Amino acid sequence: MKVAIDTTPLRLTRAGTARYLRNLLARLPDPSNNLLLGFGGAGKASVLARELAWYPLALSAHAEADVLHCPTYYGPLWPRRPLVVTVHDLAVLRFAGSFPRWTRMYVPRVIPHVLRAATLVIAVSEFTRRELVELLGVPEWKIRVVPNGVDEVFTAEGAVAEGDYVLAVGTLEPRKNLPRLAAAARRAGVELRVVGARGWGDVSLDGVRWLGELPDVEVACLYRGAAAVAYPSLYEGFGMPVLEAMACGAPVVTTAGGATEEVAGGAAVLVDARDPAAIAAGLEDAMRRRDELRARGLERAGAFSWDATARRTVEVYEEAAGG
Repeated sequence: MKVAIDTTPLRLTRAGTARYLRNLLARLPDPSNNLLLGFGGAGKASVLARELAWYPLALSAHAEADVLHCPTYYGPLWPRRPLVVTVHDLAVLRFAGSFPRWTRMYVPRVIPHVLRAATLVIAVSEFTRRELVELLGVPEWKIRVVPNGVDEVFTAEGAVAEGDYVLAVGTLEPRKNLPRLAAAARRAGVELRVVGARGWGDVSLDGVRWLGELPDVEVACLYRGAAAVAYPSLYEGFGMPVLEAMACGAPVVTTAGGATEEVAGGAAVLVDARDPAAIAAGLEDAMRRRDELRARGLERAGAFSWDATARRTVEVYEEAAGG
């Protein structure tokens, strides 16, 4: 079976979507038989050309394959072949004000049509599956849940960063909840280090030691050395840093309810992400229970692998193509 895959996310980010796509491409059977398609970069002209013309019209015309896979919800409106679309989250529908103006205008108007045109839709968590049904009315029969995996670099063995600190990992944007986390770290009396690219929304870095983007091997080192890893995001479709941190043996604090609680699977401290005092108490609890949470987190992280993600994704391709 020949699969055409939109690789545009690899041109735009190193974050979760790109990690998902890189790992999937590395594990698909007979990769030389697949067709990789991408368009443009991050500039405004490229964005407009891509989202107004390439995705809705041109992509499907160039995708000469048995199945077309769009690894985000950007895709053709009138696909010429079976279409599989992966949805990582619907944050722009829940927190529109946290996104750039063009994104919050484009997504609600176009993406519902893409998902209606799709043969099958992959959701990365049960939480995202429910959001697809509730917010966009995607039929449950069309959705397949295929969780993400964890990269091999994120293991409990290896170098350990020095210092007494709490670590947060993620692009700097409003729903990552950094100001409340910074306030919680001050309450708990610990240094907060943050790894991630600068995103959008003019996020305050007061009281934060921002390390910028780092190679995965350095991020793994920071996970291992952290007194706790905090991920009190206001909204996620999966929450990859939760899984990475647990795989590195770090105690994790994350948001109660939603996708990150699902990913944590009982192996993290859950908090009210809108309450700095609750986050601070969660950090103190996680540091006290470090050994217990380490053992539970390692076991939980072991249930996720990119090999399983790729295998289940290929099964979706085969189903979409009719067997």
